[in-house]
Amino acid sequence: MLDSVTMRAHGRVNLMGEHTDYNGGWVLPTIISQYTEVSIKRKSGSTINLQSSLDPMRGEKREYRYDLGKEKPTGTWVDYLQGATKFLGEEMALRGESLGGLDVHISSNIPEGSGLSSSAALEISFMKALKEMFHFQIDDIEMARIGQRIENEFVGARVGIMDQMASCFGRTGEALFLDTLKLSFQRVPLPLDLMEIMVINSGISHRLSAQDGGYNERRAQCEEAARLLGVSFLREVSRERLEVSELPETLMKRARHVVTENERVITAVEAIRNRDPETLGKIFQESHNSLRDDYEVSIPEIDLLVSLCQKEKNIFGARLTGGGFGGSIVALTIKETKEEISKRIIKIYGMETGQKGSLLV
Repeated sequence: MLDSVTMRAHGRVNLMGEHTDYNGGWVLPTIISQYTEVSIKRKSGSTINLQSSLDPMRGEKREYRYDLGKEKPTGTWVDYLQGATKFLGEEMALRGESLGGLDVHISSNIPEGSGLSSSAALEISFMKALKEMFHFQIDDIEMARIGQRIENEFVGARVGIMDQMASCFGRTGEALFLDTLKLSFQRVPLPLDLMEIMVINSGISHRLSAQDGGYNERRAQCEEAARLLGVSFLREVSRERLEVSELPETLMKRARHVVTENERVITAVEAIRNRDPETLGKIFQESHNSLRDDYEVSIPEIDLLVSLCQKEKNIFGARLTGGGFGGSIVALTIKETKEEISKRIIKIYGMETGQKGSLLV
């Protein structure tokens, strides 16, 4: 019987396929070097003691205590862990097994609110540790499903399953070409001898929970568009069918982004396999324009970062990455140029916005 376990899960940057996962579509994330690490130590009783070395944000506490079976949402980072013990505990109870009291310590170098999946990394690393300590038989796909339930049902963010799947299955140097409806995937090696992936954090944190309703509103709009089109998911709609439909203007814009973004994922995979960063860069630009104009989840600061990238001759393309409403951009640069480029962009960005941008990847 193990008395202590330490597990980690990486954050991710999504190369293509924004807001397509909860529409049953395709996505193309890759993991980043930053990760969350969770250490758990067995203790008597049924109390979970949480301690985080993360910088407190928005006045949230670093420490928290709760009892198994009495999990209640707090609107803070601890909900991702409470949700894990609640839903994993329920699954274990169905099999005659149970969790026990724990001391839990969390550390992470994934910036919260940066659009790099800090929440999924927290959920997955914690559940991996619980699985190992309590010898619970659960596969990684089911773990990813539970992670999505935590976000949807406990935290209140109606996200798709991309982030949890990336944290479970992502590998360094590869993109994960994921069908979020079938939960099947292919591993696509990235041509990192030709290009570098650069991620710049805008310094503006986003929150996707129910209290910040833009994300959930977009999902509801997509579901309504699908209903009006007579399909279960927007992945079932072709561009041609959408163009002759009579959706209301806002729903048309949301659906158009999803339909064309799914197409861009397929094209992006082909460009990567063909070792063609120039085509991939053009797709990046098209994706950002769609996120800005049709899905309306970008903000002026993110648009500025993308615009500054467009002026750099050694950048193939740039786009918003993550759910939007803040967070980060991802750009493709010519090999061994991102350090110089990022310093220049971050300096100009700071002068024009007063925000402190930072190079993350």
